[in-house]
Amino acid sequence: MSVLPLVFTSGWASGINAYAVVLLLGVFGATGLTDEVPESLQRPDVLIVAGVLFLCEAVADKIPYVDSVWDTVHTVIRPVAGAVVGALLAGQSGSLPDLAAGAIGGSTALASHAVKAGTRMAVNTSPEPVSNIVLSLAEDLGVGGLVSFAMFHPEAAAIIAAVLLVLGLLTLFLLVRRIRRFLRGRARRRADKRLAREGPPPP
Repeated sequence: MSVLPLVFTSGWASGINAYAVVLLLGVFGATGLTDEVPESLQRPDVLIVAGVLFLCEAVADKIPYVDSVWDTVHTVIRPVAGAVVGALLAGQSGSLPDLAAGAIGGSTALASHAVKAGTRMAVNTSPEPVSNIVLSLAEDLGVGGLVSFAMFHPEAAAIIAAVLLVLGLLTLFLLVRRIRRFLRGRARRRADKRLAREGPPPP
């Protein structure tokens, strides 16, 4: 069976929460529920690090503005994680070249990361924190549920991931105005802080 659907789904999920993907895949492999997961993702040290970072993300991702800073830091990390996981899965199955799997996983992760980061920028234009918490929980549950589903029904999970990715990109396009407002507000706050540090101009 081709590993392509699993690579695509794991790439989509990595763009939202790469640590959850590594943790889930490692647990599925370590418990013997699937033989699709390479041993490198099942190592105890990998699982421990992924678990700790997942907990850090679970907290940071629910705090307004902190989530956007976290997303900015992970602009490189999530696509790289998607590419690495895709290449490892392909190497384990032998049904897809590692380079092609890495490209698919990385590009899919980059696209879903853009949706996540852009949506959070738009949500952060609202002063209340409830929407951040609800959206973050939905993302965590979505990643966990779809990656778990992909272990047993990879083709169906890949179709769901593709639909979610397209809907997310369309939503991101509609939220461009709010995202621009968020970026202007952040630039204004930075300018105000810089002026506060420099003090009032001399008379």
